[in-house]
Amino acid sequence: MIYPLSGLLLGAIIGGFGARRRQGKALDLAQWAAVGAMIGGVLGLFALVLIERSYS
Repeated sequence: MIYPLSGLLLGAIIGGFGARRRQGKALDLAQWAAVGAMIGGVLGLFALVLIERSYS
């Protein structure tokens, strides 16, 4: 259950830092953070499903 949440947080941080590195404005940072959070959440969800299925 914690994997999708940590994926959201990590993806948002990576996306925000990537936009800041490219010297984006506030809306650019928000957009990149949101996209990173979505990607991280999906990857965390896949990790959760794989882990749960491997134990049953």
